[in-house]
Amino acid sequence: MRLFVALDIDEAIRVRIARFLDGVRGFAPEARWVRIESLHVTLKFIGERPEEEVEKIKQALETIEAGAVELKFRGYGFFPGARTARVFWVGIEAGAKLTPLAATVDEKLVAFDIPKEEHTFNAHLTLARGGGGSGSPRKQKGDGPNHSFHHLQEKLAALPAAEFGTMTAHEFFLYRSQLSPGGSKYTKLAGFGLR
Repeated sequence: MRLFVALDIDEAIRVRIARFLDGVRGFAPEARWVRIESLHVTLKFIGERPEEEVEKIKQALETIEAGAVELKFRGYGFFPGARTARVFWVGIEAGAKLTPLAATVDEKLVAFDIPKEEHTFNAHLTLARGGGGSGSPRKQKGDGPNHSFHHLQEKLAALPAAEFGTMTAHEFFLYRSQLSPGGSKYTKLAGFGLR
């Protein structure tokens, strides 16, 4: 079973991002665009785990004590960089609670032989992945110019920075990801309160 841990986003923010995507999607038609209902803030990608381990993972996540997290969704950019863009994203500004929450989730899952993150947590919402090649946001050996997002980048340069809204997350979730030709389908398996 393919799993990850994430925060859901408020419907009002989802609607604003959907409107934004309706206006820009045509400038990168070869990109693989995320379905709007699938948007979430990933805290930890777990990957494939045996079904019998799911209950134990839930129990480990239930022990996390953390406060509610305020998130502001604004701006956008490209990973690993504008010239070698593979991922188009919306930025997230968060208070001091988001990064420690992601680190705590990471720490709790080490007990299941899930490797700790090597890179610093970077909160964002993935909107699209460039057509062809790796969908990785990190620099890869042999990276060169990627033109998947070139036209989109030109159009965005003429627009003011986008503001999508602010929300407070009062819980985080364990999700199941099921891959399909029409895009991944995400199912919430359990929610965990942030007090």
